[in-house]
Amino acid sequence: MEILKVENVSKSFDNKKIINDVSFSVESGKIVGLLGKNGSGKTTILKMINDLLTIDSGTITIAGVKVSKESKALVSFLPERTYLNGNQTVKQVFDFFEDFYADFDRKRAEELLKDLDLNIDASLLKMSKGMKEKVQLVLVMSRRAKLYILDEPLGGVDPSTRDYIMKTILKNFSEDSAMIITTHLVSDVEKILDEVIFIDKGKTVLSGSADKLREEYNLSIDEIFRREIK
Repeated sequence: MEILKVENVSKSFDNKKIINDVSFSVESGKIVGLLGKNGSGKTTILKMINDLLTIDSGTITIAGVKVSKESKALVSFLPERTYLNGNQTVKQVFDFFEDFYADFDRKRAEELLKDLDLNIDASLLKMSKGMKEKVQLVLVMSRRAKLYILDEPLGGVDPSTRDYIMKTILKNFSEDSAMIITTHLVSDVEKILDEVIFIDKGKTVLSGSADKLREEYNLSIDEIFRREIK
């Protein structure tokens, strides 16, 4: 089943084209890497998919629903920057998500929290950046969404936190959904990617099955990325 369809999408800021006629689709059961250097347009694409930015031209549909207020209910979005309120406890954040999102699985969230060996009454104010990143990932992965979007989930965290993030993604990813991960740390994430889309200067420069690209180029995805994105 096609979960996401991006067709001929463009976006400009101050008369400068940031995204230029980008098209791609994502099927259910697939984890797709949207890969590019900082400033390549990755986050802009994600924000348009999540209806946080208006599309200038083209269309985006999620599980057949055109991007809108209605489509937001189908997307679980992990932004690059931490949005958690430091004055709250983990329990208070869970309570908010349970009230706000009909698809939030409280039981799954509490089980993932146990994996972190973290008390539900713990204050976010006293947590390290890495621990907050983990809590935020727990929140995102505890929704029963159709599309999961993770924007630079590995940036700024230590190797052990990266390992936890990767394991959590794989353990809780449903075959009925799809996932897009953006990153410039390609070597850390490529082992879980089914497909890749290389973005450079707002355009798609290469896309396809990760395994087929490795076979065709006889290189890792990270090596192909370094070769194609100068």
